[in-house]
Amino acid sequence: MNQIVNWGIVLKVISRILFILTGAIAGCIGIASLYSEPLVPFIWTLFIALSVGIVLFLITRQQSEDIVVTRKDAYLTVTLSWFIIGVIGSLPYIFSSSIPSFIDALFESVSGFTTTGASILTDIESLPKSILFWRSLTHWVGGIGIIVLVIIIMPTLQIGGYNLFTLESSLQDKIQPRIKSVGHRLLLIYLALTVGEIIFLLLGNMNLFDSVCHAFGTVATGGFSPRNTSIAEYSPYIQYVIMIFMLLAGTNFVVFYYMYKFQFSNALHNEELKFYLKVVSGIGLIITAGLYFQTDKSLELSFRESFFQVISIVTCTGFATADYLQWPVFTWIIIFLAMFLGGSTGSTAGGIKMARHLILFKNIKRTFRQLMSPHAVIPIKLNNKSISNDTNTAIMTFISIYIMVFVAGTVLMVAFGADGETASSSVATCMAGIGPGIGTVGPASNFAHLSVAGKSLLTFLMIVGRLEIYTVIMLFSPTFWKK
Repeated sequence: MNQIVNWGIVLKVISRILFILTGAIAGCIGIASLYSEPLVPFIWTLFIALSVGIVLFLITRQQSEDIVVTRKDAYLTVTLSWFIIGVIGSLPYIFSSSIPSFIDALFESVSGFTTTGASILTDIESLPKSILFWRSLTHWVGGIGIIVLVIIIMPTLQIGGYNLFTLESSLQDKIQPRIKSVGHRLLLIYLALTVGEIIFLLLGNMNLFDSVCHAFGTVATGGFSPRNTSIAEYSPYIQYVIMIFMLLAGTNFVVFYYMYKFQFSNALHNEELKFYLKVVSGIGLIITAGLYFQTDKSLELSFRESFFQVISIVTCTGFATADYLQWPVFTWIIIFLAMFLGGSTGSTAGGIKMARHLILFKNIKRTFRQLMSPHAVIPIKLNNKSISNDTNTAIMTFISIYIMVFVAGTVLMVAFGADGETASSSVATCMAGIGPGIGTVGPASNFAHLSVAGKSLLTFLMIVGRLEIYTVIMLFSPTFWKK
């Protein structure tokens, strides 16, 4: 009773996550069989994941069913889960010799599950189809959050799972009060977007394998493509389809739920949605004008390349149709700054998130208004609901800590041998879960040339960013380990 954390519940949840992961791995065995590729890498991975899962299940099966998950239990469970998922996910790369180095394989695996999309691969198309499918599948599993999948089975464990869910995406509206209902509805929305995109891509003559992989990468806002050139060689139709679905994937899933319930007024009056669309439109139009007037690109091409890259960066997807480092300097500087935006809360996108930026602007506006009327009481509201002072402070603190971690990570990357542009953009893109950056990690490059220490740091920052900083940082606090 006097334990700092309940290790029983931590291991119990991890065992269930490993069982879910074995299902995903088994699917890749089927793909390997279909393409007559080696099964051994996935069989060994499945054996290890299943064995560890069974051992943890047996250790915790006598645990009392009357369990209350504390915040400490949740912090440790979620963080350990993501690190373990990353390690297990690296095994197919290692066993297949597709990525022999453990650090490189871990980097690729964590990049997949956290939907970052940063890669160390230099020739993607040389890999077996089954490995490419696994690479894209890690996006899809990580995008919905494997923890959310656990929530669906959590009631059978008699565990209150909402803490685990909120630690992955703060500021998220509850669609339904029951945790199981939340998980099911999110999963249905996720499936609908995935299937919908696959159909539209097939209509554009993309083959089934590429359609599935790109749909996984788009809906999860991940960005892994089975092609070396990402989306650049596909038709304008394909690019527009992926562009639209990236925009949808970066939208709060609660908006889709409102539309499903025919509550269109709730969806249309969502402040974050309107702010999100205005930001994307504004940045996209500015860069479109820059490309049209300062390069020889046509208006349509300027519009398409601009909006594709802007939507890809803002939603933290990372697909590319052009090397924006070849554009006028001011355009890729804007793109670098856009890396700090992030999509909507309650979406698969990463980053600081639009709601936090919106509340930041509301705070700035209130400050100026109070300079004119010092005694005025001006509440901060979001969707016509007042934000408490505690919530407001937490949001401002989060943004401050996010910038501090970014600065510290950049300094460390420079110390590890990266130049300033590469260091800052690689940290920004990995924390936000975007993928390509600027400098030597731009859209036409990759992360293979970075030092082992640099790749290890970026791998850590991917998880920190995916879990929105607090969840991981709390584990390094001395007070966390006190009773």
